[in-house]
Amino acid sequence: MGRSLILCCILLVLFHSSSSPFVHCRTLKQSSKTTTTLNVEASIQQTLNVLSYNPKVTPFNQEERTSLSSSSMTMLLHSRASIQKTSHSDYKSLTLARLERDSARVRSLNARLDLAIKGISKTGLESSDASANFEDEDIKSPIVSGMSQGSGEYFSRLGIGKPPSQVYMVLDSGSDVNWLQCAPCAECYQQTDPIFEPTSSSSYSPLSCDTSQCKSLEDSECRNGTCLYQVTYGDGSYTLGDFATETITLGSASVDNVAIGCGHTNEGLFIGAAGLLGLGAGSLSFPSQINVSTFSYCLVDRDSDSASTLEFGSSLPPDAVTAPLLRNSQIDTFYYLGLTGISVGGDMLSIPESTFRIEESGDGGIIVDSGTAVTRLQTDAYNMLRDAFVAGTKESLPSASGLSLFDTCYNLSSISSVEVPTVSFHFPEGKVLPLPARNYLVPVDSEGTFCFAFAPTSSSLSIIGNVQQQETRVGFDLDKYLVGFIPNNC
Repeated sequence: MGRSLILCCILLVLFHSSSSPFVHCRTLKQSSKTTTTLNVEASIQQTLNVLSYNPKVTPFNQEERTSLSSSSMTMLLHSRASIQKTSHSDYKSLTLARLERDSARVRSLNARLDLAIKGISKTGLESSDASANFEDEDIKSPIVSGMSQGSGEYFSRLGIGKPPSQVYMVLDSGSDVNWLQCAPCAECYQQTDPIFEPTSSSSYSPLSCDTSQCKSLEDSECRNGTCLYQVTYGDGSYTLGDFATETITLGSASVDNVAIGCGHTNEGLFIGAAGLLGLGAGSLSFPSQINVSTFSYCLVDRDSDSASTLEFGSSLPPDAVTAPLLRNSQIDTFYYLGLTGISVGGDMLSIPESTFRIEESGDGGIIVDSGTAVTRLQTDAYNMLRDAFVAGTKESLPSASGLSLFDTCYNLSSISSVEVPTVSFHFPEGKVLPLPARNYLVPVDSEGTFCFAFAPTSSSLSIIGNVQQQETRVGFDLDKYLVGFIPNNC
């Protein structure tokens, strides 16, 4: 029985003898959905499908471009399965590889925050040199699921240069610097499209060392007056080369003078994609450079061959579940949000609100990140969440051994569907976001083993990962300082 139901029953007993018509049973401010159903059979089938996807890369040619609606400016949708066929022979090995990359990702984010708090990172760029402003224009680009040997992020197809060369780019809300592989390559990893050739683009222009964009880089050097950049990631991936401005095309809209790294030496887990489009809150990110105040993305299921969109200039709809967008004075890249609590089965957990608060030092807080897969919570908060979920399922779900990051798993091999307690995020003003079961009880093999897709962290930084964001449009209103969630809007 939920706490609010118990409270209601006590009130009824206390006031049973009263004739007052004003005594009513009402619940606390929390999700009315106490349970949700997981389609086990469909999830298992999807793990088998993802191993058999055959890449079918279709160039984005002029005929396809003209067939699109000029008002929506929507590009064709492609999945990561269309970019790179998985090299894994079974779903369990694919899962382990994803979780290993995810751990590296989280280490990288924590390292960046630690460096920022210690004052090692540089200050942000005060103004953008991008020549276009799309505050009122709705620009859309495809979003596809990061799979196989990629780093688990999501990908979009867009044009670079004049004339535009169509390439796949990793989308990363936890990064600011945009970059792609460029010829000549001293070292380049395998990508689907041809390596970008700067000499073939009339809009390519190297940045000098005295430009504000170059000075804004956390790691830069000068060579004959030309700005050189370097970005490293926690998984050992890195890129370095010339920092320049280029034209970026999304659908039928083009943006000139966007600062972007032209990498001649690159290595890492970005197989299939040409580079990375930074969606962070810093001054060098793509949204900041084109001066948009709103943008949104929707992340399709990581095992799906379908896709959705990244949209710039689209406002949050009235039915969005909103949370305050917070800033950390020590680092401007990450998107922090106001989270007041978490409930399981309609019952609020006794997690102190201070757990998710940004401290004056820059420690703490919780961010929304498209590049992290599994949501990380401080250990005490995670333990309360896990224990509440286990208590709510102990009579219906047979347990199984843990796997990698996951310590709570179940054997659902003989079950076609199952009802589980709803996990919900709670925000100020009584706003509640209930998660679908598939966003926190996920398959880790094709044999019916499902695990609770949250993990503890010893860091003070909590992260809402992309598994919990799947099939939900996540929107950012930078003027109103709001993050919005719109379920099933992909």
